[in-house]
Amino acid sequence: MFARLRPGPKKPTAVPREVVMGLDRIERIISLVAAGFAFVLAALSSPRLFKNTIITVTSNPSKTKTCTKGYHLAHGLCEKFVTTHPSYWLPQFLLILVVGIGIAAFAYYRRRVGVIVGGLLLGLALGRVGLIYLIFGGWLIIRAFRLRRYGDATFAGSGQRAREMSKAKKENRRAGVTDKTDKKVAPLPKPPAESKRYTPKRPPPKKR
Repeated sequence: MFARLRPGPKKPTAVPREVVMGLDRIERIISLVAAGFAFVLAALSSPRLFKNTIITVTSNPSKTKTCTKGYHLAHGLCEKFVTTHPSYWLPQFLLILVVGIGIAAFAYYRRRVGVIVGGLLLGLALGRVGLIYLIFGGWLIIRAFRLRRYGDATFAGSGQRAREMSKAKKENRRAGVTDKTDKKVAPLPKPPAESKRYTPKRPPPKKR
């Protein structure tokens, strides 16, 4: 997928570039599901936009099992309750909503790169919840690599194709070694035989 950035001649791909950069039916369905999950996350966070929300902030206690001012020890951790304003949650809500719409649009038009970028953005922005989006983006990248190199995005199909290509390379190498060996042991051509015909020397010109 990033072969254009590398100098030198381009390696031939197993399938056309349009196929690599697009989405197949399964990838498109999963991408739409990922977009729908983003909409669910946005809906779950929307109530925080209309009222103050109390969240719990935790930190590790000191070696003497004491907490800093404002925290209290509970279940081995220092905790304190913080009241947040709706504006605190607005950037996250907009990010989830906008990126979710982008993933849905790119999935509808079968644009692999757009879906990958959207998934990685959500994965980095949502912390532990976003881990599923990081896995999703990586999955699409791996499938694009398999398509480009082997012509099959599935694990079984690409594995079989890789074994076939490896076998063909070994056979070509063996054939090349055999040809070189044959050339080395080939008999040298015999030098031309000396002519047995006698040619007399030309007499010197007579002096006048």
